Amino acid sequence: MRRNLPRRWACLVLGGALLMPYMMAGVLVAGMWHGGAADLLMPIQVGVFVAVLPVVALTGLFLPVRGLEVNAAQGLLGARVETPPRQSRRSWQERRRTAAWFTLHLAVGGVVSGFTLAVVPFTAFTLVLPFLGEPMPVLGVTAEPGWPSVLWSVAGVTALALLVAVAAGAGALLAALASPLLGPTPAERLAAAEEHARTLAERNRLARELHDSVGHALSVVTLQAAAAGRVLDRDPATARTALAAIEQSARAALEDLDHVLGVLREDVRGQDVRGQDRRGGDRHGEDPDGGRRAPQATLADLGTLVAASGAEVRQEVGDLSGVPAVVSREAYRILQEALTNAIKHGHGPVRLAAAVQGDDLRLEVSNPGAARDRGRGGGRGVRGMRERVRLLRGDLRAGPDEGGWTVSVRLPLRSSP
Repeated sequence: MRRNLPRRWACLVLGGALLMPYMMAGVLVAGMWHGGAADLLMPIQVGVFVAVLPVVALTGLFLPVRGLEVNAAQGLLGARVETPPRQSRRSWQERRRTAAWFTLHLAVGGVVSGFTLAVVPFTAFTLVLPFLGEPMPVLGVTAEPGWPSVLWSVAGVTALALLVAVAAGAGALLAALASPLLGPTPAERLAAAEEHARTLAERNRLARELHDSVGHALSVVTLQAAAAGRVLDRDPATARTALAAIEQSARAALEDLDHVLGVLREDVRGQDVRGQDRRGGDRHGEDPDGGRRAPQATLADLGTLVAASGAEVRQEVGDLSGVPAVVSREAYRILQEALTNAIKHGHGPVRLAAAVQGDDLRLEVSNPGAARDRGRGGGRGVRGMRERVRLLRGDLRAGPDEGGWTVSVRLPLRSSP
């Protein structure tokens, strides 16, 4: 309390300073109303003070004072005020709460500032009275030398102590009310929670994409590099094919990595985490460097994916042109992860099937391989596939099947209630 008192007192004085224009205008109006000359330096009058408070509340509804008051509450009062999220339009609930705080700050600050301007000089004057040695007028009473002057000094010190107590109490009151009145409204908290949830969902989606694309590329690079090293001397043609697969996989992974990092980066144009420019841009538009980000891969890129893998893949792909774009993108990532696991843990040729059956998209990736080897990679792949399938309200089955491993997926092409 003692450490915060000077700063809280300064906040109260700031409220009194903000009240002064209202008081000066009130005194001027009062002087014109009564037909007399207005003295702008006259002491604070209770009537004018009470009359200007509704005006303070009214202006608090429309003036953008919330930022100023939040900074004053945090920096001077030491209150913990959660910074409210920025809204395109101010709600009336927020306006009313801000006006209530603004009025309270100026009212309490005006009273404390007025008493500060009166009590501090009074105390200083009474402390020097015993040393003057001659009668002096104090508040309309003549203070005689001797003990009467000492009693006035005691009265001055007492008044100062009361002023300090009042300032401490007023500062504590404002600090306690700062968070309820200046903090986010329930609507703002809900909007912030929804925005946070969207941000987390988007970051999780980007993390899955990064895991699938880069993980697939690293698996291909590792296996193809090992194969190229084994046949480099006796079969240069096979080694060149493996190196070409490594180059293609690495290039695709770099493009996906650049896309994800471009979405996550908060550039100078004010793009948010969802990749949407706050002024209406799209994340597939130009990036801050003037280029265009690569579009996300879809089922139309299956041929490139299989070619880059360098594995023996038997494709059974039907007509996928009618698959919605969202389903196509997620299906591509699912097949990419399933193919990565097949290459990493299995052996022999891989069977990849994708076809539209009725209102569903059916995907299947299978190959020979021991089931016990599938859990050695950390388990993120299958879990990521399940998350994608669940978001699209589909079904996934991944497990051993006739001595091998099969990933079977059903994705509805249309949403259902």
